[in-house]
Amino acid sequence: MTGPYHGGVWKIRVELPDAYPYKSPSIGFINKIYHPNVDEMSGSVCLDVINQTWSPMFDLVNVFEVFLPQLLLYPNPSDPLNGEAAALMMRDRTSYEQRVKEYCEKYAKPEDIGAAPEEKSSDEELSDDEYAASDDEEIAGKADP
Repeated sequence: MTGPYHGGVWKIRVELPDAYPYKSPSIGFINKIYHPNVDEMSGSVCLDVINQTWSPMFDLVNVFEVFLPQLLLYPNPSDPLNGEAAALMMRDRTSYEQRVKEYCEKYAKPEDIGAAPEEKSSDEELSDDEYAASDDEEIAGKADP
């Protein structure tokens, strides 16, 4: 993934409602992230963003492989949980991206959350391997406390 969040690693909290998969899961970032659609204090992701795209056909793989990457690549400042981030993004994109990178450096370094850089290189070596998909699932599982 490219963009200002590139290189950051986050732990994600996932809460499944009783009506799951018919009702969307509640998603939150455990370590801090500067993003218009994420509450800075709680880490909660804007529910409207999830609910607008949610379908019972989706599962948690969709959350980790599609929904969260899309959220990071395409923030929606018109539906903010972090008004300051949304305003900065609309007013001064360069300053917004600099703040995002500062948060990545401060709160989302791989070594700070136990994601060893060696794991990343071994995943790249396995990218053509038939076991790469199950390896991705393992990584997604580690992010879920």
